[in-house]
Amino acid sequence: MGGTGLDLRTTLQHIVDTATALAGADRGALALLDRGNGRVTDLFTTGPADAGRQHPGPLLDAHGPFVAVLVDEGEPLRIDDVATDERWAGLVPGHPAERSFLGAPIRVHTEVLGCLCLTGEDPGRFTDTDLALLRLLASQAATAVDGAHLYEAARQREHWIEGAAAVTRALLAGTGTTDALTTVAERARVLADASAGVILQPTAEGGMEIVAASTCDDPAGLVGTVIEPGSPVLVQLLGGEPVFLEDSATDPRMTTPVRERFGPSMMLPLQSGGRLIGTLALPRRRGGRPYTAVDRLLASQFASQAALALVMADAQHYREQLAVHEDRDRIARDLHDLVVQRLFATEMMLESTRRKDLAGDGGTAELLARAVDELDSTIQEVRTAIFALQQPPAEAPATFRGRVLRETAGAAAVLGFQPSVHFTGAVDALVPEPVDGQLLGVLRGALATAHRRPGVSAIEVEVDVTARLPDGRPAVRLAVADDGRAEDGTRSPTVIWQVPL
Repeated sequence: MGGTGLDLRTTLQHIVDTATALAGADRGALALLDRGNGRVTDLFTTGPADAGRQHPGPLLDAHGPFVAVLVDEGEPLRIDDVATDERWAGLVPGHPAERSFLGAPIRVHTEVLGCLCLTGEDPGRFTDTDLALLRLLASQAATAVDGAHLYEAARQREHWIEGAAAVTRALLAGTGTTDALTTVAERARVLADASAGVILQPTAEGGMEIVAASTCDDPAGLVGTVIEPGSPVLVQLLGGEPVFLEDSATDPRMTTPVRERFGPSMMLPLQSGGRLIGTLALPRRRGGRPYTAVDRLLASQFASQAALALVMADAQHYREQLAVHEDRDRIARDLHDLVVQRLFATEMMLESTRRKDLAGDGGTAELLARAVDELDSTIQEVRTAIFALQQPPAEAPATFRGRVLRETAGAAAVLGFQPSVHFTGAVDALVPEPVDGQLLGVLRGALATAHRRPGVSAIEVEVDVTARLPDGRPAVRLAVADDGRAEDGTRSPTVIWQVPL
């Protein structure tokens, strides 16, 4: 059993050992079955000198005829001589080494969770008393297994609920769309013990595309994979229905090239209020254990909660965008109320100066100096307002490369030209926190300095993660160079910032 704990395993081994000893059996076995497909998940055995722990024998084979009868009929079974039983005929050449068989199902209500079986070398070894004893021990085993199932289901439910709450908190913290989808995929993958967690969204052509993925390896091979229109599985997915696959690699409904990597899989709709956001897929590796009914239920509930959180996060993002536009309205009012009024006052000062100059009065130089100062202050305020207004209201880029490009694009609105940017190496993968924030701060300061320098018409920015420190350690290097001139007429110095990775 997948979630069987150490205490349960000890209890079940003790039960089969006790049953074998009290009934005077030569060998004993206790088999547990998967509730979803009936496969044997655990086998506890005992025998002479512990030989039975490795070799339970043909009579106790979990796939043998007598165990199958116990599982199918759910009633105890006693056979005095298996050699004369037609169900045994032809399975093993010659006479079986063990002749007597005694078995009882491990049953909870009407569901058979396994069986407890004994064998003896002599015919007629077991009595009615032995059968009653075996039924009692099988009942105790059923109680222990059912309790373990209930505990495991409660523990799973707790983990999924905690995971859904964590996803909701993360999404409402204000991540971008791609980050939000990746957060859902990552958390679901861990909770489901899946090989991958992926988010698919409908395409304009009528298919579905993987837009976010979380794997233990590089997810690049998954993102961008498309389920083409006409695929049998699309009817269910686009209709908001869950899809459960026993083996993705062989299921005829799957047509994607990546299906060969995976086995059991769940594909769950992300929908809220009738709106289909996408599909959450949780495939396990080929040969991985199948998803149980409890796994499917908890994952479906998680998908519903995650979809609601995505809708709430989207609404929150819309409100934030609205706040940005409201802030821009405030900036416009400030420009009108403060800047325009100051310009008008400066105009009046200059007009007064002109009149005094015409009249021959003194104090012209002082008034002109004050006017220049006012104009300089006004220009700075206008520049500040322009910087604020030029920042795009769209969500911040998720990657470090995108954030660098966003900084240079914002500066271009004020500089009057676009700085050139060059990246060397895998900057998104190698630049960690908080180095990325420090680097962006240095870049921002260097661009502002270049803007204040006269004669600047070109700026080159380079981010290199293949750089080396003098001691040989790997480092990230930022260089910002422009074509301006310093006060002494020499070319402006290049800003270089370097820190170890």
